[in-house]
Amino acid sequence: MIRSQRANDQQSFQVDLTPLLDIIFIVMVFLMLSANIKLQSLEVDLPTTDSSASQVVDDKAITINLLHQAPHWAIDGAAQADWPTFQQKLIKITQEKPATQWVIAADKTADVQYMVQLLGFLQQHNIQATQILIEEESSIN
Repeated sequence: MIRSQRANDQQSFQVDLTPLLDIIFIVMVFLMLSANIKLQSLEVDLPTTDSSASQVVDDKAITINLLHQAPHWAIDGAAQADWPTFQQKLIKITQEKPATQWVIAADKTADVQYMVQLLGFLQQHNIQATQILIEEESSIN
């Protein structure tokens, strides 16, 4: 005998779309990751310098030295007795030669507080330091 389907059996004929959606998402992710993406870059032209121009800058520069041991301050290698003397000398040089370029050369073992104190003083008096150098610690045999 042939049996007819009941009304409750209609659910068995519906297609389950979950596996199909999973495959579609996997294919989308694969295509997105494997697509060729054009990388954007920015070309930078660095300026070139002449050796004569760099020598002129070196002649105008004055070095501020920060030393590990007292006296902690020096200008062009000439040690200053204390901080007020160093400040006065620095202001005097700035007034005599306003176009002076400053280079800060700190000993590697010098305390950071002296560097911070110097940078605060330079900022307060609008003195621009062109470079900050750090000397390597000399090896003791």
